[in-house]
Amino acid sequence: MLDVAKAASVSVATVSAVINGSAPVSPELRARIEEAIQVIGYKRNAIARSLKLGITRTVGLMVADITNPFFTDVVAVIQDVLHRAGYAVMLCCNDEDVEMQDEQIELLIDRSVDGLIIAPAGDDETLKRIIAGANLPTVLIDRLLDGVDTDAVVLDNRRAVQDATLYMLGLGHRRIGYISGSLDTSTGRERLAGYKAALEAAKLPYEDRLVRIGNFREKDAYKATMQLLASAERPTAIFSANNLMVIGVMKAIRDIGLKCPEDVSVASFDDFPWADVFQPHLTTIAQPVQAIGEQAAQLILDRLSGKSPATPRRLVLQGRLMIRESCRPTSLTPRAIA
Repeated sequence: MLDVAKAASVSVATVSAVINGSAPVSPELRARIEEAIQVIGYKRNAIARSLKLGITRTVGLMVADITNPFFTDVVAVIQDVLHRAGYAVMLCCNDEDVEMQDEQIELLIDRSVDGLIIAPAGDDETLKRIIAGANLPTVLIDRLLDGVDTDAVVLDNRRAVQDATLYMLGLGHRRIGYISGSLDTSTGRERLAGYKAALEAAKLPYEDRLVRIGNFREKDAYKATMQLLASAERPTAIFSANNLMVIGVMKAIRDIGLKCPEDVSVASFDDFPWADVFQPHLTTIAQPVQAIGEQAAQLILDRLSGKSPATPRRLVLQGRLMIRESCRPTSLTPRAIA
């Protein structure tokens, strides 16, 4: 800044006023200073500025799996909203690993981010202690942490899966396999609860043998589906608790020599760009990705600006069942279905 001031024949204070917009400067002086900045190649030292002001205008964002189209889309929305508000995003992926998660949260805090947006890998006690100790504005997305009272944007997972399962039951299916995500996560537990609630509403028993854990991973879901389809009484329909796992489900159906939906109907949580390119077109639960990202970004901005109420806000959004071609009625008669 001293070099710029000398080149423009002005004071350092005047240069600072132009760079930071902290005081009015005449058009003539502004033009001289901007020309000097271009000639010298001056760039503001963001680290020094953050040390002086105590803020970095950076938000730490950690998601569970960056290869998952759901998280990729949410990240894009959050980044867009924060960018327009003058904030940068420092992105981390915990890869559904709690140890990596704890390391990365510590890293974000060490980088002096102003706030955190987190999709946690699991109900991790260490993460809870880190969040409490950091004393930073924090927003949870997609998943909650038991005992952590902070702003959050989540889906009504139980209702969404219950509706999808009831739809499959309405087509006459009575043996519906369920490929679950990790039960260490709130989404894994809530979605399984929705499946159970639908069976209860239909007065059907819950059977452990029809449920397998896929850990939100394609490979794990493939193995789980192969186990289901190799059983003596294989399911006539399968519900996958996320979009990556449904790829494993469809591969297993193909590899075992069956067809969807002729032999096995399939539905999945999470809509994604190629759901209607699959053959058959997949029936899915679509999450309001745009709204999730926008609401999460707005919650953190409100906290950073001091506009938020003292009581944390939890926004629960609704999914939408996208009925396509991957589910078909069983051979039961309409009377039996009713």
